[in-house]
Amino acid sequence: MDTSAPNLERAPAAVPRAAHAAEPNGSEILVRCLQAENVKFLWGYPGGAVLYIYDALYKQQTIEHVLVRHEQAAVHAADGYARATGEVGVALVTSGPGVTNAVTGIATAYMDSIPMVIVTGQVPTPAIGLDAFQECDTVGITRPIVKHNFLVKDVRDLAMTMKKAFHIARTGRPGPVVVDVPKDVSMATASYHYPATVEMRSYNPVKKGHGGQIRKAAQLLLGAKRPYIYTGGGVVLGNASAELRALVDLLGFPCTNTLMGLGAYPASDPKFLGMLGMHGTYEANMTMQNCDVLLAVGARFDDRVIGNPKHFASVERKIIHIDIDPSSISKRVRVDIPIVGDVKDVLQELTAQIRESASKPDVKALSPWWSQINEWRKRDCLAYSRGAGDVIKPQHVVETLWELTKDRETYITSDVGQHQMWAAQYYRFDEPRRWINSGGLGTMGVGLPYAMGIKLAKPEAEVFCITGEGSIQMCIQELSTCLQYKTPVKIVSLNNRYLGMVRQWQQIDYEGRYSHSYMDALPDFVKLAEAYGHVGMRIDKPSEVEPALREALRLKDRTVFIDVQTDQTENVWPMVKAGKGITEMLLGSEDL
Repeated sequence: MDTSAPNLERAPAAVPRAAHAAEPNGSEILVRCLQAENVKFLWGYPGGAVLYIYDALYKQQTIEHVLVRHEQAAVHAADGYARATGEVGVALVTSGPGVTNAVTGIATAYMDSIPMVIVTGQVPTPAIGLDAFQECDTVGITRPIVKHNFLVKDVRDLAMTMKKAFHIARTGRPGPVVVDVPKDVSMATASYHYPATVEMRSYNPVKKGHGGQIRKAAQLLLGAKRPYIYTGGGVVLGNASAELRALVDLLGFPCTNTLMGLGAYPASDPKFLGMLGMHGTYEANMTMQNCDVLLAVGARFDDRVIGNPKHFASVERKIIHIDIDPSSISKRVRVDIPIVGDVKDVLQELTAQIRESASKPDVKALSPWWSQINEWRKRDCLAYSRGAGDVIKPQHVVETLWELTKDRETYITSDVGQHQMWAAQYYRFDEPRRWINSGGLGTMGVGLPYAMGIKLAKPEAEVFCITGEGSIQMCIQELSTCLQYKTPVKIVSLNNRYLGMVRQWQQIDYEGRYSHSYMDALPDFVKLAEAYGHVGMRIDKPSEVEPALREALRLKDRTVFIDVQTDQTENVWPMVKAGKGITEMLLGSEDL
């Protein structure tokens, strides 16, 4: 046996190129498809199954490829880019472990309806199903967590498949689409034609709402005595913030946003009652439970918003539900007037009908309703003790950051846990697409990759990642990517030395048995940041918070890691325990 030669993978000899020298190979077709879709950035990690694709990327200049340090971060970064811009995010990973590492990122995007195309490498088609090196069933693994997926078996189908993938990802209810490309397909040749349009008999999402249903909705709203407008991430994804604001201002009704909808209606407007749900404000939840007409727009009545469905249904109210996805309507809560359609179009038509109507909102009824809401507001549920001034309260850090950045173009990303809820509660978002977090899946580790993706798209904007010492370590290797690709993001770690939300639940429901929630061997984050070539700061006193944030803003071209030592015992209030109704809130430790 000759052991002197390296065991190199050989390309199949069955694909002659001499006869079709002018024809591009599959990888070149793939890159041309991305260029036709005006893709500017691509996040990925190379491997054997995608090397032809990487070779094609090497030969072009229009798409910037960003080499992440873990495939999960590639998908998260593309996801963050999509959330901030509204464009389709694109990621590229190799077969086998490249795909399985990307699964969490794909599922995160799927749960929040983010438009993405993920290109995955696959072993050559003759080897599929034979347990080849770095083979996995990509279509099977990702089927439950994608809007659609494709396995391309013929290079002649590749361009049309890519056109379908982008079309499916961005239309209707958006979502991630996986395109699995075997290695032999990426090297085979074919003529290139990228279709200008695509029609799919089995996929025709409704865009325009039913006129009769919209008329019914307008009449119901105009006759309401205790109305409420509840909006979710669909308003942000549908670019319908302006239409929502016009409708709310026309009617003069109270408005709330879900965690994913923050910024769709300005937090600074007095008609905004704050976020609702498990960690929502007292007034937002009480209004939700006591309204007589509820307009739900681009929201899905999920468990974190309405709590126990039986409790929610115990009060009679009429519900109008607008959503692009018919499967979301009456899924958890029975509604009276369903309207399937694009939220932007439906809100425009609804507003026009209300303007043209001879009826006007019932001002006499609205006055006592607003008086009741203002009584609920007096509870001041987001007030917190600042202590003796010797310990840093995490809420204070977020409020200070808001004060310093509210007049700038600022994007806030977060991971998942207590810091996420404090960011949502205390940073007052007035614009959509400025608050980037994982809502449906609740994925730790997304904050830094999200920030990287946004900073590439918005280089002049301020991009802050509010995180915790637990979450940040899940993708902390991406500090290396920040250095290589010059994405100077600012990281504010609210470090309480605990997995904070886990600790909070253990305190409340498990009699203080803090099982494996204490972080007992943390790194020196300042030295770690410096080792990656960035600026590190450790903040121990409340008086140091504002100067540190100002310094981070001053260091515009540097990634800055601020390790803020916060109160270990601070909890997120208000809080609705699992299985409780949304008005059964704990407002502080005195309610325990």
